[in-house]
Amino acid sequence: MIETNEALAVRGGPKAVTAAAPANWLHGTSEIGEEEIRAVTAVLRSQVLFRHAGDPANSPVAHFEALFAQMTGARHVLAVNSGTSALIAGLIALEVGHGDEVLVPAYTYIATAAAVLAVGALPVLVEVDASLSIDPGDMERKVTDRTAAVIPVHMRGVPCDMHRVMAVARRHRIAVLEDCAQANGGTYGGRHLGTLGDAGIFSFQHYKIAACGEGGALITDDRRVFERAAVYHDSAYAFWMEEQAQKTNTPEAVEQWKRTCFLGENFRQSELHGAVALEQLRKRDRLLARTRAIKARLWPACEAIPSAAMETLNDREGDCGISLVFFMPDADSAVRICDWLKAEGVRCGTVFSKAFPDRHIFYHWDYVMNKRSAFRNGAPWSLERQPPRVRYSRDMCPATVGLLERAVMLPITQKMTDPYVDQVCGAIEKVARGWRD
Repeated sequence: MIETNEALAVRGGPKAVTAAAPANWLHGTSEIGEEEIRAVTAVLRSQVLFRHAGDPANSPVAHFEALFAQMTGARHVLAVNSGTSALIAGLIALEVGHGDEVLVPAYTYIATAAAVLAVGALPVLVEVDASLSIDPGDMERKVTDRTAAVIPVHMRGVPCDMHRVMAVARRHRIAVLEDCAQANGGTYGGRHLGTLGDAGIFSFQHYKIAACGEGGALITDDRRVFERAAVYHDSAYAFWMEEQAQKTNTPEAVEQWKRTCFLGENFRQSELHGAVALEQLRKRDRLLARTRAIKARLWPACEAIPSAAMETLNDREGDCGISLVFFMPDADSAVRICDWLKAEGVRCGTVFSKAFPDRHIFYHWDYVMNKRSAFRNGAPWSLERQPPRVRYSRDMCPATVGLLERAVMLPITQKMTDPYVDQVCGAIEKVARGWRD
């Protein structure tokens, strides 16, 4: 460690960041304004809270689906009540079922694995790479004759290496359900995330880029996948569609929905949530333009930190820019440089700790690791084809743990002002000058 003439805050020097930090670091909720208030008020005044209770032409949920189709380029959009519901409906739509194996990255919110369990399938954990998204090499190693699907998760708005993911999936003839819960508005190779696989899902939950409290969506270009997802998301959906077809005197459509009908759930989105989601979508691209610009300014400052390695961006232009990650040589140096940066006023943190139960990391998925079931018969674990092969342990994905232990993450919000960003860059550069191995 070599001292410089510039006193670091961690050693008693002046704090570098003195500008006001954002009051709200969330993306969608910090954009809530009069538009959302007017939209919700209009729904309440209409006294129509259910999309099939009124004129479809006036349905906020229907308008949300239409706008999302336009923004993503997807042929079909289905609004649901959560990202988890979208995952479950998507897996059913892709005919994933009891005893199947589904490849899931070891770094994703536990809901991804929970959705697999909900349809009676078994999550098989796959390592992540330096993009902190699914490692296509390990993905291929985990494919078996029981693998039915893979769920690549675009974590923190960073696109997966979809070229390699799709190549592996097509080679082994497995379905691809993109989890874009944290990547609404991201792209890969000029295409919107969620449109590269067989289907894609999105979350509009409180913490997401566009938020309506609780909400989700599934997109696909495959009409059959859409129909199966639609029927499963609403146990009466086929009947609603039959009624509409009868009103428009289209007997072929009536028969179509009769043939498609099967057991479903209630994952419908309410008009109140649809109204908020619609207004949030209209603000999304402006929001992401700002986060991307801020990340571009922070990147060179972080890149200058001695011994730091920047995250892999599989598509720099398609990255949502809602966080920035770099890796230190070991866990201790990651903790130490976080302490230095925090002392200067930089909002940051390490990603993994055995002590803090972050449910985005497989290590802390207790009910998966211990194969706990809600049912007396032990399903879905008891539904596994014989001989049983899916096993879990907290040391099963060492590459993922190794990366996460060394990772330092800086959150980015569109509410960061230019003076604040300037001072954060200066603080990082100050720490970089004072840091030596």
